[in-house]
Amino acid sequence: MISIRNKRDRARLRRLALGSQGLLQIQPFGRGLPGACRAIKHIGYVQIDTISVVERAHHHVLFSRVPGYAPGMINRLLERRDIFEYWSHAAAFLPISDYRFSLPYKHAIRNGKVHWYKDRDTRLMNELLTRVRTEGPIRSRDIESETTSRSGWWDWKPTKQALEQLFMEGDLMVTTREGFQKVYDLTERVLPEDVDISMPSEREFAEHLLEQQLRCHGIVSLKGLTYLRRSAELRAAMKAVVDEQVSAGRLQALKVPSGDVYFVETEAFECRTSRVSNRVQILSPFDNSVIQRDRLATLFDFDYQIECYVKEENRQYGYFCLPILYRDEFIGRMDCKAHRKARELEVKMLHLESGTMITDCVMHALVLELGLFALFQQCDSIIIRRSEPKALAATLNTELGSGL
Repeated sequence: MISIRNKRDRARLRRLALGSQGLLQIQPFGRGLPGACRAIKHIGYVQIDTISVVERAHHHVLFSRVPGYAPGMINRLLERRDIFEYWSHAAAFLPISDYRFSLPYKHAIRNGKVHWYKDRDTRLMNELLTRVRTEGPIRSRDIESETTSRSGWWDWKPTKQALEQLFMEGDLMVTTREGFQKVYDLTERVLPEDVDISMPSEREFAEHLLEQQLRCHGIVSLKGLTYLRRSAELRAAMKAVVDEQVSAGRLQALKVPSGDVYFVETEAFECRTSRVSNRVQILSPFDNSVIQRDRLATLFDFDYQIECYVKEENRQYGYFCLPILYRDEFIGRMDCKAHRKARELEVKMLHLESGTMITDCVMHALVLELGLFALFQQCDSIIIRRSEPKALAATLNTELGSGL
């Protein structure tokens, strides 16, 4: 086991992690639609979120990695069957080639080992399946508009739950989205014929997760490999696979100053890492690189929490603060809101971490990224209300005052 002790070694780990995520290179996956497809295949999933104070998380994650990405592209990938929608550790878009690894969770829900909704209305589910089979794809709002009373089976809430239960059990798939509305169809009509639908064993699932996480994170831990997956059998299988890979010399164990143990592919730690450009990136709170908060704190010394789930009086940085990455360090966070009708991006609070050196290079990169980020929100102007340090807001407002 190698002990990570000095700043140079820690910097190498950070660059390995960020390079594996596609956050160091300018266009690691290419541009536009093909780039978005390759990005999802590489990072394994893109989390879906409903919060829309800025552009939604699944678009934001791809914007951070794929030049020329536009929000309509992810739905095109869904309609082309390059990706599918299901549950990873949360609702997500996933590569269609990984479909078989969604089957264990579907099987667990169907058999009652895991509950999506506690009370499963089998009769209502069968009636909905019959309707989809005979009439074609259905939207949840199609049912909502047909609701005539709060007592029949067309009652909105239980019908929506039945649709979601059928989706989570695997009988229905999302064939497209209209705005943020899901359109459901029978899985047999959506799934391409060449997709593997064999149920993976626990070991196969563990091997898949290990390969995926090494590919997209570069450095992994036993806890992170099964992040938010509560299956004791899967965790046991994962530990066995990792132990075997270490014994065979394919994985190398690293001990970081916190005492945590991480694993990398043998010699990956010694390989040349990606070059770091002098650019700032404003990331989504649900970005794959920051979603494991313990890992983020351990590798980057960045204590981060999204505060939309925190009571307003207890918030320190704001409702929806976005992590700010400069080179290979997280230097701050930004709480903002896109006022789309006014086409203005309001930065309610821009906070830089203590010790961040505000050089001309940092300022230039920050101004450039704020401009690009505002355009991504379809905003023509930016106003920064408050900042830490306090003088930063005035300086940036002057720099950005000429418009985008």
